Amino acid sequence: MMDGTDRHCRYFHRLMSRRTLLYTEMITAEAIINGNRDYLLGFDTAEHPVALQLGGSDPAKLAGASLAGEDFGYNEINLNVGCPSDRVQSGAFGACLMKEPELVADCVATMIDAVKTPVTVKCRIGVDDQDPEESLFGFVERVAQAGCKVFIVHARKAWLEGLSPKENRSVPPLDYGVVRRLKLARPDLTIILNGGVETLRQSMMHLQDFDGVMLGRAAYGAPYLLASVDQEIFGDGAEQVSRDEVVRAMSVYIKQQFDLGVRPHSVTRHMLGLYHGAPGARAWRRFISENAPGARSDILDRALSIVPVKTAAA
Repeated sequence: MMDGTDRHCRYFHRLMSRRTLLYTEMITAEAIINGNRDYLLGFDTAEHPVALQLGGSDPAKLAGASLAGEDFGYNEINLNVGCPSDRVQSGAFGACLMKEPELVADCVATMIDAVKTPVTVKCRIGVDDQDPEESLFGFVERVAQAGCKVFIVHARKAWLEGLSPKENRSVPPLDYGVVRRLKLARPDLTIILNGGVETLRQSMMHLQDFDGVMLGRAAYGAPYLLASVDQEIFGDGAEQVSRDEVVRAMSVYIKQQFDLGVRPHSVTRHMLGLYHGAPGARAWRRFISENAPGARSDILDRALSIVPVKTAAA
């Protein structure tokens, strides 16, 4: 979700679910150590609970970045060992670290020593020609010995050569079975399933076998599914927020951000899928896409007027 789940996206998503744990896009430890931390790590307190996702392979730098994240108030520090993009391969982190469980264990142990905030790991079931049964179980065993108790497992291999990052999200076949066997073998660990889960119905089915489910692009592309999470997953009795209420709240947010120098497009780009599957969705997307560049801060007020009333309130 690089370039996706930034602070504006998370604020938007939080309006629809109070209980879902939100994750930042992956930020490299190097960037945090040497860059503008307020820009990279700052977030609105309304986003809680929110996890900081890190990329890197230097234990000392990851520990420093973790400590910075803790100082900013993140609820979890997550080390991404599953991203297959060209950027992470050239930087010797991300999915290529599935081949180096000892190094990941060193990173995790150092991070855990540095902070009180829970440290978790996101990984694949293996990379390239690795046998998932061996690579996943061996990787988790070693990293768990270093103190990690929570693993988010994308149930696909990552092919570091031959597939693009986009293809790596869909071409390698899903293998929920090997992740299920991992959970059965290690009931002491928290195992969260990721990959190929598109709906809340599927999520609820997987929750019979796993401790949690992570939704990535499904929630980004059709974000209003989050409006049902608190009721359907957590049993929260609060009334579900309407799309209309979300848009009006985001309109207030955009005007506040506009006064701080943030372009409306930086916020509205995350909202294109709000009406996904509902009447007016195409008109909504077209209006936002065509008008967001250079838009005034009232863009959502104007966009709302083109959506059918019965849909806006749904």
